[in-house]
Amino acid sequence: MRFPLLPLCLVLLLSCVSCTAKKEKPRPKPPVPVQTAQAVQKDVPIQVKAIGNVEAFTSVAIKSQVGGQIARIHFSEGSNVAQGALLVSIDPEPFQASLSQFEAALARDQALARFSHEQAVRYEGLLKEGIVTSDQYESLQSNAESLAAAVVADRAAIRNAKIQLGYCSIRSPIAGRTGTVALQPGNLVKANDLAIVTVNQVSPISVTFSLPEKRLGEIKRAMAAGQLKVEAVIPNEPGASETGTINFLDNAVNPATGTIKLKGVFANKSHKLWPGQFTDVLVTLASRKSSVVVPTSAVQTSQQGEFVYVVKQDNKVEMRQVVTAAAVGEETVIEKGVAPGETVVTDGQLRLTPGAAVESKVKQGGEVKKK
Repeated sequence: MRFPLLPLCLVLLLSCVSCTAKKEKPRPKPPVPVQTAQAVQKDVPIQVKAIGNVEAFTSVAIKSQVGGQIARIHFSEGSNVAQGALLVSIDPEPFQASLSQFEAALARDQALARFSHEQAVRYEGLLKEGIVTSDQYESLQSNAESLAAAVVADRAAIRNAKIQLGYCSIRSPIAGRTGTVALQPGNLVKANDLAIVTVNQVSPISVTFSLPEKRLGEIKRAMAAGQLKVEAVIPNEPGASETGTINFLDNAVNPATGTIKLKGVFANKSHKLWPGQFTDVLVTLASRKSSVVVPTSAVQTSQQGEFVYVVKQDNKVEMRQVVTAAAVGEETVIEKGVAPGETVVTDGQLRLTPGAAVESKVKQGGEVKKK
């Protein structure tokens, strides 16, 4: 009598469970918190990045033009020197002695030339009177001319001796910064042999870099339109940079690398760029007018290409394919797919699906606030 009641109980239990399941409704998914930004329309610079090598604007190896002993060094290693500043003194005594010798020879030859000339003038009168022969007169005249030429040679020797004496004082031909001193006082130097020190001009300063040859047309057009601006990032100082102009375009493309060499000149008044450094270089070739830009973080990539999530009026997102152009800093130019003023998702895309509801937040002053 107990067994027939068991199936009936099971049927009633299943009916109750079915009724309870029908009464429960699915809970709506909460909106996904995301960060957003608006697409804006503005002029965007067309820029090219490269790695440049900082070089001294002018570099001079200071050498002695005469042989002798270094008497004194007038600067400290690594110091700034002005143009024309005295750097090194070579012992002048031997050159002063040579100058005195040539000056004495000049005085002697001048006296002999004066006496010979007076004799020639006297003999000219005696020749007219028939007292002396023509050979005697011509001999004295020739001697007078020879001594006059000796005087000219002595004066030339004195000028050369003064030049050699002047070379004993070595001066800086440029304003710049000195390097390591290779020879100290007491060392003997030969003319045009070893460099005593090298002076580098660091203000202004040059940066050499190369750009792809496909940019050559844009570079020439930009240079023809006026001074082509270039920006050099200061190494190890984020956000710091120097602005200069392109002053050199090589006359040939390097066939091995397919690049063209350029040089930019920078005022470098703060001396933050230093010869031998490597730096990032940014060349602004032109400006793209009225371009639509979004933060680069908004652009995502799928198998179908690049896309962004656009937040619609109902706070639901639409997955939209886009065509991008160049990225400038932290922004990317959108050629097709997004209109100015539309809101795009910049963070939180991994949790999104097309049609998902979102809670939009915008960063303001370092804090995230609900929009």
